[in-house]
Parts: sequence; structure tokens; C-alpha cells
Amino acid sequence: MTIRIGEYNELEVIERVDFGVYLGTGEERVLLPQKWAPDGLGVGDSISVFIYTDSEDRPIATTDAPHATIGEFAFLEVVDIAPHGAFVDWGLEKDLFIPFAQQKRPLERGQRHVVYVSLHERTGRVIGSTDIGRYFEYDLDALPIGKEVSLLVFDFNDVGAQVVVDGRYRGIVYRNETYEPLELGQKLRGWVKALREDERVDISLRRLGHGATLDAKDVILDALAAAGGTLPLHDKSSPDDIRAALKMSKKVFKKAIGGLYKARRIVITDVGIESTDSAP
Repeated sequence: MTIRIGEYNELEVIERVDFGVYLGTGEERVLLPQKWAPDGLGVGDSISVFIYTDSEDRPIATTDAPHATIGEFAFLEVVDIAPHGAFVDWGLEKDLFIPFAQQKRPLERGQRHVVYVSLHERTGRVIGSTDIGRYFEYDLDALPIGKEVSLLVFDFNDVGAQVVVDGRYRGIVYRNETYEPLELGQKLRGWVKALREDERVDISLRRLGHGATLDAKDVILDALAAAGGTLPLHDKSSPDDIRAALKMSKKVFKKAIGGLYKARRIVITDVGIESTDSAP
């Protein structure tokens, strides 16, 4: 058995002492301090703990949960600046260190950034990085067009929001396809729209193809219900009015109300759309 630093480990209690319990085996063990040891934990019991290193670079166990483990991204706050780097709060008693060499731009106390957590090869310490581009995967075979994915906004540029896709890939949500402001560190869902030659991913915030129409229909029906059964929108309404009211494009709106009309869920008038009583 090898104790893995920067990850959760399922370990057995091999010795209890006044200041905590030792976990692992006779050959490899790590201390779980008393303040984190559950009452009643005895020799032979197993427990899931997170392993990191203390201020003297010794492995130590905790039952506290960090905001991210090795190989993960998280949105973290800078809490201190030191001679060789910065520290961010990652949910543990000891803050996560980000060396200057791992900072895309100099960090300042109070800022919040998307941080990648890794294990320093030479020292064996868990460290963070805001220069996250070096950690993305660029083999996109596991990303079929239309796949639903998780997103984490990590930056903005002239064309839109840059996002971490499924915790592994680099993607972008174009500004002209965003119907509400996005924020740094925001988590949301999206769909793979295109795989680019530069090995990045174009992301849509709306389901593609037939699914997009189904989503838009639900949005329209919900808006009708909230408005008492009528909306002052129709196929002659301006794209800006439709976007402001429903956060969808006019093209998607027209296709959706066409489907609702055929299904007799709405009627279309000169002044808008109205829900009907014929919904199943």
C-alpha cells in the first residue's frame, strides 16, 4: 500500500496515541491528529482521510475536505503573499501554496482565481497554479458533439468566456451566444458545439439540435405560466425583446412556438402568444 499525498485514502488505524491515531501499515504510516479523529475510532478500524503535508513537509491526515484534490480545478481566494509565492484558502487548516513560477500573473491578497491543484514532482508538496493552460488535456476523442458537460469560468477575452470543460479541457462560450452575464468562477452546464483545430472546444449554453427546441418550449411554457397565460412576443418581435424576456435567440424562439402551436399548446395572435387549455 502506498499513501497518496493530495488525495483521499482509505486507511486502517494501526496505533492510538495521546495526540491522535496513526494510519497505514507498519512500514508506511501517517498521523491523524486528535482534533480530526472521530470519537470511538480504534485500532483495526478504517477511515477515509485526505493526505497533505504540514509546515515541515511531513505527510499528515485530515477528515476536513479541501475544495479540490490533485488534478482538479477550484475557484479560490488569495489570503497571503510570501517571498516565494502566494497562499490561497482551499478549505484546509494549511493554505495552498502557489509559487511565483505557477502564477500566470502576479497575485494579490483578496483576489479570487481558478486554481489547478497538483503535486510538485521534486518536493512532493501539494501546490496550486493559476497558469492553468499547461494542465488541460488536448485529446478530444472523448468529447462528441452535443455532449452535456460541466463548465467552470476561469477567464474572459474579446470573444467570450473561457471555461474548464468537464474538469479536463479548455473551452469557450462566445459572447454573442450568451444571454446573461457570466462571472469568474461560475459553475454551469453546457453542450459541446464544435471541436476546433487548436484543440479547444466551442461550447453552447443551450442544448443542440432537436433538444434545443425541446428546452426552448419548456422555457416558453414556464414564462407563459408565470405571466398568467400571455406573453407580448411573436414571430415579428425584435431579437432583443425575445432575448431580454426569454434568454434565447429569435431563431430558436420561432422554431419553439411553431412546435407549440402545432401541438395546440399555444395560440399566436397579433399581439403575442397565449397558452391554451388543450395541454395534455
